[in-house]
Amino acid sequence: MMPAMHPLRKNMAAAGTHRLTMRPGNAARPLVYGLIAEAPAITEAVLQARDAETARVEAVLFLADEPLTPKRIADAASLKTSDDAKRCLEALTAFYDADESAFRMEAVAGGYQLLTRPAYHGWLLRLRRTGHDLRLTPTVLETLAAVAYKQPITRADLEAIRGTNASESLRILTEKGLVRIIGRDQSLGRPQLYGTTKTFLRYFGLDRLEDLPEVDSLTRPTA
Repeated sequence: MMPAMHPLRKNMAAAGTHRLTMRPGNAARPLVYGLIAEAPAITEAVLQARDAETARVEAVLFLADEPLTPKRIADAASLKTSDDAKRCLEALTAFYDADESAFRMEAVAGGYQLLTRPAYHGWLLRLRRTGHDLRLTPTVLETLAAVAYKQPITRADLEAIRGTNASESLRILTEKGLVRIIGRDQSLGRPQLYGTTKTFLRYFGLDRLEDLPEVDSLTRPTA
């Protein structure tokens, strides 16, 4: 006598090769269901956030380790135009905001990048390898600030501002990709001019140099 088939096996056998599309009765419903019920105004944005084109854009941004312009996004995601990429970026932004996702879309250094929200910074620090941290001494940071606010600027002008030799600080900043030579001054000897890079914008979360805080609004840190 054959043993009775377990009810679950029986149901699976009856289903044959068909995919199981129903969720278990005790499974929690995805957050998106609640959002649709509670906020009809965002229903369309939420539902469209994962169409094929938007999903490809999301995958491209997830893989990229630097900000991408809409044109580069469109090329990588096989979209027709930059406007298509912008539409997908807007859909993703609406989805992340509506879903209270840990991710956010940010305009950085002239492009767009998928980043985590500041609230999760403490947890992410636990996973970051210390060797990847960008550590700058106060002296180097002061030089970087002078370059950022006074660029284009010569080494002599930097040294006049700080009252000390700037060669070593400029070397470190150049090696780390935060500062680069952007031309030559027209004064005697045509000294090199220094300016910041896109890496500088990315590291400090800026889209443009104009986003730097006004000097008057800065306060001296307390001891």
